[in-house]
Amino acid sequence: GLTSSKCDMHMPAALLSFLFVSIRREAEGFKEQGNVYYVKKDYAEAFNFYTKAIDLCPKNASYYGNRAATLMMLSRYREALEDSQQAVRLDDTFMKGHMREGKCHLLLGNAMAASRCFQKVLELEPDNSQVQQELKNAESILEFERLAEISFEKRDFRMVVFCMDRALEPASACHRFKVLKAECLALLGRYPEAQSVASDILRMDSTNGDALYVRGLCLYYEDCIDKAVQFFIQALRMAPDHEKARLACRNAKALKAKKEEGNKAFKEGSFEEAYVLYSEALTIDPNNIKTNAKLYCNRATVGSKLNKLEQAIEDCTKAIKLDETYIKAYLRRAQCYMDTEQYEEAVRDYEKVYQTEKTKEHKNLLKNAQLELKKSKRKDYYKVLGVDKNATEDEIKKAYRKRALMHHPDRHSGASSEVQKEEEKKFKEVGEAFTVLSDPKKKSRYDSGHDLEDDDMNMDFDANNIFKAFFGGPGGFSFEGNSCKANLYLLLIHLLIPCSDCTVNH
Repeated sequence: GLTSSKCDMHMPAALLSFLFVSIRREAEGFKEQGNVYYVKKDYAEAFNFYTKAIDLCPKNASYYGNRAATLMMLSRYREALEDSQQAVRLDDTFMKGHMREGKCHLLLGNAMAASRCFQKVLELEPDNSQVQQELKNAESILEFERLAEISFEKRDFRMVVFCMDRALEPASACHRFKVLKAECLALLGRYPEAQSVASDILRMDSTNGDALYVRGLCLYYEDCIDKAVQFFIQALRMAPDHEKARLACRNAKALKAKKEEGNKAFKEGSFEEAYVLYSEALTIDPNNIKTNAKLYCNRATVGSKLNKLEQAIEDCTKAIKLDETYIKAYLRRAQCYMDTEQYEEAVRDYEKVYQTEKTKEHKNLLKNAQLELKKSKRKDYYKVLGVDKNATEDEIKKAYRKRALMHHPDRHSGASSEVQKEEEKKFKEVGEAFTVLSDPKKKSRYDSGHDLEDDDMNMDFDANNIFKAFFGGPGGFSFEGNSCKANLYLLLIHLLIPCSDCTVNH
């Protein structure tokens, strides 16, 4: 009820003062309530009350400092950084504000900025041991960043991952470090780990171009090229200047196109063209391990069609080196080993396949390779006679006649004792080969890989008796003595078999 003009003049100032005190008191009440919830670790409610206090008194540094502390507990470090910066703008002597700003910078991976904040704290409190430790953390982050950069240039991706793991211990919220780690995990072929890191980032920031790029990179390296391209395009929408995403997108499209051209040429039977196209595709991106493994295996398939078996084996080996789980490459290489009669190597590859995939087909392939290996370690009677494995009975007889005359000891009677022994050995082998291959039962057992000695089949023979029976008819024949018949056969040997000194066939 003041009525005097003097009182009327002072009413606005008094009212303003009253309102200010009232607002300040209410704001303090909100702050105290926020503190209670903060102690209870109900940070969401604490945040709400600190926000109410700030709304009432936006120039109070401590309110921003308290809300920054709450935001840090909620892992909302960028918002906490803004509140900390606002707090020290309002009060440059607010030590806790500088400390929280430095801590936020550190958690976000901004080590240089963090160091500046911690230095400010030391100016205010020179003996602060906590901030001294934080300064050391900042220095270690800078050192790990430096080492990671050098290692990335050297393509030592394992070292980069190691450095980023160490840096992320004090800088756990740094997306930049996480993305670099994820990229290197992808380059190391550790795709699930890389995908997990990138996905964690995208859950917090769906527009992060680097994380989108890494997701695409993982898909690209797992040969899911169409999906990879979609992620690269999305990354470029978020970050139009993302050079890595642009290059990866270009490589992915080029690789897919070249691989499809090669497949088309192969299906059309244009093997030479397919070989060239697969070779060109292999030059596009050496880092794409899985796709390149498939390209090497495809080229090996073409190589086997072109009878480039050793090259095909080499390509399969390259494919396996890139992807040790690539069963198709093992199977292709094993078949090439079989075709080149490298049976031990074929058995080794088929064993690897069967250990991985115990199918009936793989078991049969392994058994066949083992059988061929066993057969290869016996005398090859077909080679001894110089005939094909599908030789007819007449071809076997003709081959025996020629080889027996060629290696008969009497033809080499004038040679050195070493030559005589060698020729006698070959003569016996020819007789042994003829004994087996001229007998249908023995030949069948031999062709199936059985050891004739283990089958109670009579393998005792006399090479001279076979020769006599073959050349001498029912009465037999002997080279012994100087009979006219013997001389005639020696002449026959000379006429049928060119002597080593002649350049003209007799």
